[in-house]
Amino acid sequence: MKEDIKSMTLPELTTWMSALGEKGFRAKQLYNWMHKNLVSSFDEMTNLSGALKSKLKEQADFVVLTPVDVRISSIDGTRKYLFRLQDGNVIESVLMRYRFGNSVCISTQVGCRMGCRFCASTLDGLVRSLRPSEMLEQIYRIQKDIGERISNVVLMGSGEPFDNTENVFRFLDLISCEEGLNISQRNLTISTCGLIPGIEQLTARHSQVTLALSLHAPNDTVRKELMPIACFIASPAKYLTVLYDLQNAISRYCETAHFFLFNVHIFLHFHVHVEYSFSFYFIV
Repeated sequence: MKEDIKSMTLPELTTWMSALGEKGFRAKQLYNWMHKNLVSSFDEMTNLSGALKSKLKEQADFVVLTPVDVRISSIDGTRKYLFRLQDGNVIESVLMRYRFGNSVCISTQVGCRMGCRFCASTLDGLVRSLRPSEMLEQIYRIQKDIGERISNVVLMGSGEPFDNTENVFRFLDLISCEEGLNISQRNLTISTCGLIPGIEQLTARHSQVTLALSLHAPNDTVRKELMPIACFIASPAKYLTVLYDLQNAISRYCETAHFFLFNVHIFLHFHVHVEYSFSFYFIV
């Protein structure tokens, strides 16, 4: 099986290249071509020899997404991209332009198994989770398309990020790597329907990413009607996500990430008891 080299960290790529009989500096060159120059083929890597390119084509899976369609809003220039994966599945990504920079909303899974009543992503269930390379590629192809730097990333497309934690966490490391696009973790946002095990894992990483919680209801009763994840426990992870437990999990994340714990605590506590529904709150 070919290796997904775009999902490798630089140390991992260095080790892999060494096993192929290549010097360490070749790994740095390859990493730069993939994660800084954002090339779409080995043939574009002009400082690699023909022999090395042939070896890489034989041994490596060079993941590149294929744009299928792009729709541009006539109002604000927002762009919705439809990408085809190597296995034929398709995912969507969205480019949003703001005064503070370009933001991309990416998918983390093909489909979703969370079952939220209001979300089209879950209609056909979960097909599979995306690899780190496939998450990176959504950003890389969009940046190449517009010729402008992407400065903010939101994991809020199809899929539940904390239902794909291993790949999502590796993606976070790669997209914020100094040898890559080097997007600050403070400019990365994970949106979750409230999987506490995932929030706890993020807390254990002492991450600086922004966390967005999708509540969509003022209390547990209404939330359970809209979001099945709020009322069942799934194996192997325990997805018991009542609002009280969510509040505690988020408070712990705030403490480790050095966010504004007091203000966030009051904000969540207040909204749990009011009589109207809403969508997101952000820890910033």
